[in-house]
Amino acid sequence: MSETTRAHSRFYRFRRALEAYDPGSGWRLWLYEFLLFGFKQAWACLFGALLLVLLLGTHLYYPLEGTLHRYDFLTLAALGIQAAMLALRLETWREARVILIFHVVGTVMELFKTAAGSWTYPEASVLHIGAVPLFSGFMYSAVGSYIARVWRIFDFRFTHYPPRWTTWLLAAAIYVNFFAHHWTLDIRLALFALTALLFGRTRVYFRNWRDHRWMPLLLGFGLVALFIWLAENIATFANAWRYPGQEGVWKMVSFAKLGSWYLLMLISFVLVEWVQPARGLARCDDPAPHSS
Repeated sequence: MSETTRAHSRFYRFRRALEAYDPGSGWRLWLYEFLLFGFKQAWACLFGALLLVLLLGTHLYYPLEGTLHRYDFLTLAALGIQAAMLALRLETWREARVILIFHVVGTVMELFKTAAGSWTYPEASVLHIGAVPLFSGFMYSAVGSYIARVWRIFDFRFTHYPPRWTTWLLAAAIYVNFFAHHWTLDIRLALFALTALLFGRTRVYFRNWRDHRWMPLLLGFGLVALFIWLAENIATFANAWRYPGQEGVWKMVSFAKLGSWYLLMLISFVLVEWVQPARGLARCDDPAPHSS
């Protein structure tokens, strides 16, 4: 087995076989592409989906008087999922490195935000740093895992991608603002404007079946942020953490949090691009892309 083959995940061959199938034309092609798109998205979400299942399952069924705290069980289970995905080649080592970066970045922010009272973890744990149980870092890792996997699975290409150094500065400014706005002005509106300025012309081209289709990258950012916000509602319902106002009876997370996830997701995107740089259409050997 060549080094290139070993670098691919086990999913790679199965995906390539699906992409090689010809469903014909008309409604059969539309249905096939729709199902294929859903399958690929589900695979990209695998890490995060398994975590959400664990959160809900343990919230509903985990014994309250167990010898192992629920949060500690979640930490060990997340580690087990990560190890299994690597051992079974369901995930590449490059993707695992991205997850580790997100775990560190997310845990640092968690330490600050819990100290500032932005949210709390109401249950006890042994595996924690300060008031932050270690499983929380995997919530951020799930975002990084999804972006890294969907990037590879859909063979992302870009046009009008801004200079990399500008995106790094933007990501750094967003990360700093998550901390600094507690003492100084919150500049998130300026950050939204700067994001639109840098990525306003950028298109992301993605290959679902054989051809590359495109959408505005800003639209992609918004869609991913929306799904993260929906996942956060599931997680808070499962008592993974609580925002102020959720202490007594659960209620939906404020829609204003969608903006925070939009910015945090942009940090995630830039970190993934740092590991696997954005490629342009000039480096694409496939048929010419077209709009969707």
